[in-house]
Amino acid sequence: MNMSGELSVFQRDTSHSPSPEEQGQEEEDEDWAIGLAFSSERHTDRIEGLEECAQNWRLKDRMKTVSVALILCLNVGVDPPDVVKTQPCARLECWIDPLAMSPQKALEAIGVNLQKQYERWQPRARYKQTLDPTADEIKKVTSTLRRNAKDERVLFHYNGHGVPKPTANGEIWVFNRSYTQYIPLSIYDLQTWMWSPSIYVFDCSNAGMIVDAFQQFADQHQREYEQLMAQSRNTLPSQMTPPPNFKQCIQLAACATNQILPMNAELPADLFTACLTTPIKIALRWFVLQNTSRLVPRMTLESVDKIPGQLNDRRTMLGELNWIFTAITDTIAWNSLPRDVFQRLFRQDLLVASLFRNFLLAERILKSYDCTPVSWPKLPPTSQHPMWSAWDLALDICLSQLPGILEGKETFQNSPFFEEQLTAFQVWLSHGSQKRSPPEQLPIVLQVLLSQVHRLRALELLGRFLDLGPWAVNLALSVGIFPYVLKLLQSSARELRPLLLFIWTKILAVDVTCQADLVRDGGHKYFLSVLQDTSVPDDQRTLAAFVVSRVVWNHPVGQEAVAQVAFISNTLEMVYEKDRLLRQWLVIGIGLAWHNAIAARWSAIRDSAHEKLFPLLRDPIPEVRAATAYALGTFIRSGGKTERNELANKIDQAVALQLLNVVNSEASPLVRKEIVSALQWIVLIFESTFIQMAIQQLEEEKNKDSNLLSPNVEVALTSSGSLQRPSRRSRAASSNITNLGTSPELSESGFYHSTNSVNPDHIRRAVSISSLSSLTSSTLPSLAFNTIYVKMWHGLSNMEKDPYFEVSNMAKKLTDYVRNKAKELLAARDTDLGRAYTYSNSSNDSMDKTIYIGDSPPPAAVQRTTPSFSRIRKRSIPSTIVEEGETSKELKDPLVVTGFIEWCAKHFAEPAASNEDIQLNSKPNHEKELSIEFEICGRTRERDTEMYYTREWRYARNATVRREAKEECQRPTKAKMKEVFCNRNPLVPSVIRFHPYDPWLAVADKDGCTVWDWERSVRLVHFNNQQQPRAARITSMEFVNGHDDALLLIGADDGSCRIWRDFIRTGSRLSSGTVEDSSAVSLVSAWNCIAEMTPSTRCSGLVLDWNQDSLQLLATGDVRLIRIWDVERELKVSDFPTGSENCVTSIHHSPRDRSLFVAACGDGSVRLFDKRCNAQKSRVMTWREHTAWVIDCEWISTDGATNLVSGSLAGDIRFMDPRHPTSVHTVVTAPNSQGMTAMAVHPKANLFACGIVGQHISVHDQEGEVCSTIAYHDGGGILGSKIAAVSCLTFHPHRVCLAAGGMDSMISVFSSDKSKK
Repeated sequence: MNMSGELSVFQRDTSHSPSPEEQGQEEEDEDWAIGLAFSSERHTDRIEGLEECAQNWRLKDRMKTVSVALILCLNVGVDPPDVVKTQPCARLECWIDPLAMSPQKALEAIGVNLQKQYERWQPRARYKQTLDPTADEIKKVTSTLRRNAKDERVLFHYNGHGVPKPTANGEIWVFNRSYTQYIPLSIYDLQTWMWSPSIYVFDCSNAGMIVDAFQQFADQHQREYEQLMAQSRNTLPSQMTPPPNFKQCIQLAACATNQILPMNAELPADLFTACLTTPIKIALRWFVLQNTSRLVPRMTLESVDKIPGQLNDRRTMLGELNWIFTAITDTIAWNSLPRDVFQRLFRQDLLVASLFRNFLLAERILKSYDCTPVSWPKLPPTSQHPMWSAWDLALDICLSQLPGILEGKETFQNSPFFEEQLTAFQVWLSHGSQKRSPPEQLPIVLQVLLSQVHRLRALELLGRFLDLGPWAVNLALSVGIFPYVLKLLQSSARELRPLLLFIWTKILAVDVTCQADLVRDGGHKYFLSVLQDTSVPDDQRTLAAFVVSRVVWNHPVGQEAVAQVAFISNTLEMVYEKDRLLRQWLVIGIGLAWHNAIAARWSAIRDSAHEKLFPLLRDPIPEVRAATAYALGTFIRSGGKTERNELANKIDQAVALQLLNVVNSEASPLVRKEIVSALQWIVLIFESTFIQMAIQQLEEEKNKDSNLLSPNVEVALTSSGSLQRPSRRSRAASSNITNLGTSPELSESGFYHSTNSVNPDHIRRAVSISSLSSLTSSTLPSLAFNTIYVKMWHGLSNMEKDPYFEVSNMAKKLTDYVRNKAKELLAARDTDLGRAYTYSNSSNDSMDKTIYIGDSPPPAAVQRTTPSFSRIRKRSIPSTIVEEGETSKELKDPLVVTGFIEWCAKHFAEPAASNEDIQLNSKPNHEKELSIEFEICGRTRERDTEMYYTREWRYARNATVRREAKEECQRPTKAKMKEVFCNRNPLVPSVIRFHPYDPWLAVADKDGCTVWDWERSVRLVHFNNQQQPRAARITSMEFVNGHDDALLLIGADDGSCRIWRDFIRTGSRLSSGTVEDSSAVSLVSAWNCIAEMTPSTRCSGLVLDWNQDSLQLLATGDVRLIRIWDVERELKVSDFPTGSENCVTSIHHSPRDRSLFVAACGDGSVRLFDKRCNAQKSRVMTWREHTAWVIDCEWISTDGATNLVSGSLAGDIRFMDPRHPTSVHTVVTAPNSQGMTAMAVHPKANLFACGIVGQHISVHDQEGEVCSTIAYHDGGGILGSKIAAVSCLTFHPHRVCLAAGGMDSMISVFSSDKSKK
């Protein structure tokens, strides 16, 4: 399983070398081998969770039919007056011939048989038979059953074969006590007795008339109830009658309004009841009567009755037929009914589901005899559904074996029905998508899970289906797959483990509410055991870790369940696993396990869990670091729900410090957002402390004369209230607080302990005249809170200026929250709360003004301040800050949220075939088990995408450009360079760069960037590098992933760098005219390469060098160090001291040796560094031959060797061999002391260009000979005008093209290739 995450999934497998005959193939493969930066999902996706896609598949109220009333009005031997029966006529009732015994015995036998037939479907229900009843008997039975059933469902089965048809007034017939008269029974009364929920089965002629009347009476009940409620408005709710809900009652009727029941003598008289209660028996008889069997054309009814087996034994013929029938009727219903109707009728109640499955058969059989069964709710016609053909085939195949089985010559062979349906499902999967209709075989897959023979294949296909996306998961859940896969967790079969892990991962990724069922049935133990088994492959353990994380996701019951098996303690031993995704989800699981769980937090503290997580804040994988920050944030939050004590405070403060200490070495916005999100709980828990810091500053600003102090002078408040300048020792201690992350005191305990001799009852305060908004400054006023709170406030204030706007916005929300609270409290004190909040006028008033941070304040101070605070607790400003956090056990809602955890979980819901992080592997090779192909040809499928073919075309184009450029570089260098492009930039260009392959020219001015198509003279886009009103000056720019879909890296003199994408729209490459749409430009990533840097107009600013091969970035500039960033890991690698007191003006990697890089400085020195050495010994060579600022120093290849070329403002160019301490050649390019303003070196053509102060450009070869001199524009509509002073120069990385920017905002491109004119 590929866990790299950074290299593109489209990279070609170069293990199979191309044939030498393929021209240019090797050059094209060069690009396939180069890694891509900023191309992982965290850079291309929005960090947000899955859209609310979980459908309401779960039934709101699962119901059970607990009582059954069997009403038989047969009057055996007496035909009803309104029915003329044929001769011969159907006579069987519940498969009993009533004329074969006495009427009373027949009636009783029929009743017993009917009850047994219902018990087949619901054995635990309470049954009451009422044979030839009166109205009073029915009332008594139904009322009793309803009373006992309470809110559960009651079934009313009515057989009216011995009484007249229902009346148009909505009445059915019963008997009087002497059986001399038929007595009408109104459905209205029956509804009143049965109430709801209820289900009715009417097996009589004209039964549809009852269904129609039932709805009319339901409306009448509703109207009467509303009138009753209007008349009894003053009645207590507990005394009110519950509202009727007859519309939700279910009715099944044997025929429509004007139809009579079939009288075919070969069929039972209660054909409808037979279909509902004995479906297999009647289906077999009907199949034989239809004479449609092609395999056994002469099958008789007598032989059908001899089919061996039991209905509940799937290994027998009869049991398998029943199994197939269930699968087919479920499939027909699922494919024909709306999802909500299917859920209600086929998944809510076992008895109702069975009756409706059998009702589908009744519709098919009765329609063949011109009868149309009726139901409420109404069902669409299903008698012609194609799945009935599959049922007929299954019957035919089974019956074809019957003669041999009955004669003892053959044994029963299982039907191929399920294998064929699985094959059909597999065919659908090979072409399936959300746009196609759902696979009709999905309910059959559910049934196949019951079979050990087909279970493995069914689970594999089910997993592939769920992998299609959340819509597939919802379909599977709606069909009822959940209880089956839940029960399978009880299996110990190892071959099912990867399948169950994958399936449960998909289910919980889409619908986390399944966690409750999983915990209730103890299924979480299955995944915990997999997670703790180190012999299990890492990818499977990752899925188990995800499932456990979902179990505890905002689920206290799940948290308690995993706490019982010491989940946090055990997981802490695994968080350093090699697999990156496993580490990530182990840490997320820990964070979710103690989220808002106080007991879990203290248990983790005993295991030093937070300290064990600290090293993961520097994990090479950004997602793991973000997960760690999230876990530490939930750790702090959980502590806010309990009473605070000194230990809790110190632990949370230590965690906060660790989070702050990694910010400056963190390049990933994903991680920094999680750090801000975690720190918000420190702000909320110690809210009063942070508010008082802001309030105190405001008070000091009000009370001190602004002319007394300069903004940079610190003043201490002595015990007498007078001002004094801090001592040098005090200032040193104050400065130490800004370096808590590296102080010796912090290294062990996580806290800074001042060594100053200070009164223990007082801590010095510093005063500043800056406004409250100055709290956002990186150089905050030196508030004398010598604690971590100042450091935290500094950190949050610095993060307000984070170059990634989402991070800065989050930090600003926290700081604004504190400032706004401070302003509100000050305003309240100055107005309506002025009387309540007063300072003491005693001589010890300084005690009230003292700020106590760190350990708890002295008891005297607490007693002194508590009374005034308690009187105005809600809006007061305590004069003493106690480090006790919030006293309430309930924290406020979060101020900022990130969506990181939801985003991580979303990847498991997406197809694994397009997400290399989630690929189910098959079992080890030595185990001969069914192959599981959840990769679905991972890369092959990607190669079918448009992106792959675009990339393939692009790499072929790149190879062509390199070949043509190589030929161009080999031509004689004496050719004069001609201007092929000239235009005016919006502002004076400061940095200019060619795209290596596309005809784009990126031009940076002081705060924005413009991209030009220099071949078509079209300005493509202009955008600002920063959104702030005062943007930093752009000093560096590079194309990242230039061989692919390029990104633009821009560095500014405030130390920040930003990565931009989509700065060129696809359509703009082919369109004509100017393209001015910067809305598509988006920020990929941004971070402070050198946070220590401050903007300046006289220095070099931020100087960057990007190396595409190593995916590393060198950053330096107006600082005394060179910082190396690993862009793939988005981490700072190391800092190398420059050894110079001047700024660095140029830095470049060696093109041949990645470990070497050269830096030129403002003092004229050129310094060579080796990254393999210790930072203090990394400078391996220094040349001090330039006497002025070095403009540029680059590597150049000459005769197979790689040398250095540097040029200074004085105009001298020096060639240096890294093996020699002095330069090997010197060229003076600016005679008469004119000097040089810009310089560029071509890496392959052995050329360098210089911008001379005398307003011309000279191009030289390595010997110093002038190849071309450019002094005038000869194109762009300003023919003959002299070029302005050159502000920047650059060569094309491959072609012999030179771009120049002038102080008059003109930009030009010069080429030696005549075809480029």
